[in-house]
Amino acid sequence: MIGILIPAHNEEALLAHCLQAALTASQHPGLKSEEVKVLLVLDSCSDHSADIAACYDIHVLPINARNVGVARGVGAQWLLDHGVRWISCTDADSRVAPDWLVAQLALQADAVCGTVTVDDWGTAIDRSTQERYLAVYQAREGHRHIHGSNLGICARAYRRAGGFAPLACHEDVHLVQQLEACGASIAWSHRPRVMTSARLDCRAKGGFGDYLRSLQALANHDPRQWHARSGTL
Repeated sequence: MIGILIPAHNEEALLAHCLQAALTASQHPGLKSEEVKVLLVLDSCSDHSADIAACYDIHVLPINARNVGVARGVGAQWLLDHGVRWISCTDADSRVAPDWLVAQLALQADAVCGTVTVDDWGTAIDRSTQERYLAVYQAREGHRHIHGSNLGICARAYRRAGGFAPLACHEDVHLVQQLEACGASIAWSHRPRVMTSARLDCRAKGGFGDYLRSLQALANHDPRQWHARSGTL
């Protein structure tokens, strides 16, 4: 059994697209009818996220932590308690490709770090910021980016690494570092595809939205400087 883990905090605007994409991926014929549990962890939601989730055939776990590391950790443990062998993580503002799960599993690694593609830059991010982002982003095999929106881990390696830490940000980076320390095999691949938003009103401070905001602020500097400091990507 496979688990898809999605933490959410007030994601009513993008949640429906995320959930539909996850369910589509869960039904891919390449999975050969293996059961997939889609778990949405609603963390301190005060919008209509719960109402939207109720329209989909998924599992919903409400918590009140306002912490993405706690949300991912609680969700991962729920999936492990229900017998999953593999945990695929994404975010509520992202849409996974139909073959996302198949692509992760085909890499035959203990963990998979995938890339993301921005589906719509909108009007808030100027052209020069987009160009700076694309200049340093490695959309290829062997990249070294880490995204909670495109991360897969086998249950055995997840347990050995100690799971997601209760961090307000970079819980995904911390887990991958722990996996590396444990000697887990990690595939850094561009094959599992995820589309994500370029919004600047990010839910987790220090996350992808703050990275984009920082690129805008560093118009006269090398974006690699922030990239090296943050560890977000």
